[in-house]
Amino acid sequence: VQLQASGGGLVRAGGSLRLSCAASGRTFSGYTLGWFRQATAKEREFVAAFKWGNSNPFYADSVKGRFTISRDNAKSTLYLQMNSLQPDDTAVYYCTATRSIILSSLRVPSSYDYWGQGTLVTVSS
Repeated sequence: VQLQASGGGLVRAGGSLRLSCAASGRTFSGYTLGWFRQATAKEREFVAAFKWGNSNPFYADSVKGRFTISRDNAKSTLYLQMNSLQPDDTAVYYCTATRSIILSSLRVPSSYDYWGQGTLVTVSS
């Protein structure tokens, strides 16, 4: 599956952005889908994910209550609505997918097989 992320940009603290991730070549059926981010000089970190077979999404504590992950299966598109953005949210955001993952590995980047190219989110203070 090929993933194409979009929607990043420059926003002031307190603002909102919605990221999109379009998948081609496959439907979402059977895939765990997620968002990670990587700030300059930092490791890639988990943001949010839908695990296949679980109805509820999972979030990093740092974004819980501010970010919402959603998906449109008909359009094979994954979204990340980001509200109340803060300068610490500045990073390149990546969408990702895998067909096989265990719950304890959901937050581990190496557990995923497919990655989008990333979209830059910059939050100014």
